[in-house]
Amino acid sequence: MRARRWARTLLLGALPVALISTFLVFLMTYLASGNPAAQKLGDRATPEEVTRLNASWGLDRSFPEQYLSWLGHAVRGDLGKSYFSGLSVTKSIGERLPVDASITLVAVVVAVLAGFAAGILAALRQGGITDRAITVLAAAATTIPEFWLAIMFVSLFSLTLGWLPSGGYVPLTEDPGQWLLHVLLPGGSLGLAVAAQVARQLRTSLLAAFGAHYVLGARVRGLSTPRILFGHILRNAAAPAIATLGLAIPTLLGGAVIAEAIFGLPGLGQYALSGAQSHDIPVIQGVLVVSIVLVLSCNLAVDAFLGWLRPATRGTR
Repeated sequence: MRARRWARTLLLGALPVALISTFLVFLMTYLASGNPAAQKLGDRATPEEVTRLNASWGLDRSFPEQYLSWLGHAVRGDLGKSYFSGLSVTKSIGERLPVDASITLVAVVVAVLAGFAAGILAALRQGGITDRAITVLAAAATTIPEFWLAIMFVSLFSLTLGWLPSGGYVPLTEDPGQWLLHVLLPGGSLGLAVAAQVARQLRTSLLAAFGAHYVLGARVRGLSTPRILFGHILRNAAAPAIATLGLAIPTLLGGAVIAEAIFGLPGLGQYALSGAQSHDIPVIQGVLVVSIVLVLSCNLAVDAFLGWLRPATRGTR
């Protein structure tokens, strides 16, 4: 049953969305103004030289021919070569992807730990000072721009306290400790707003679950509040918060681009920006397609986790 559900999700959900998305990405880059061959050759290039270079890149073919050829290579992991550097786009993305993945991973961990802790505490202290303080802070955190928060983090933890580096990146395989120190600030600044959303959603779900019949029955049987909360309520009430986290993953990936610029990180955002400025079509297409695949993969993972978290919902999806 689970394998059949996964197959249905892939065939009817993820694959059509991925195909439509790749088509729109290719269409947008195809219709974009500018001639990369003319940009590469410069103002002194003759029309014949520009035409010859466009032909070598396959840009003189029709749109269907270009799209089908590109799609056929993309599904095999070949995203082409940069028009200007001549380097493999797939290899270049592979070198930069760990940076964005590290930032997003730290942001998700921060969102889960801080969001669940704040949401549970607010629900247990409903109506009290703690609940009100968490509610106000969560509302404020969702309105603070990410770039402003990142700058404040640098000012406080790097320039004032000197606890964490203000920029740069160290690969995890090279030095795990330095890797963590370098990704804490960008990941934490991104994860705080998501943590606020998770906390608010979890608080609402927990308060609704506290009045359920199975909770009242557990109290009658003499079970303690922590056992009721962590053994019965949380598994049912956490689903909306997890769904909120899943919906925020595209925002985290997009926010990683801002974090790269502030913290000087060599990630996909800077790679895409350089490609857009030079009208390097393979680079733009490659980054967008990889981003689409990451978002769809994360959504499938969240969907699978929700199915495990609430088994009763599997048959209704």
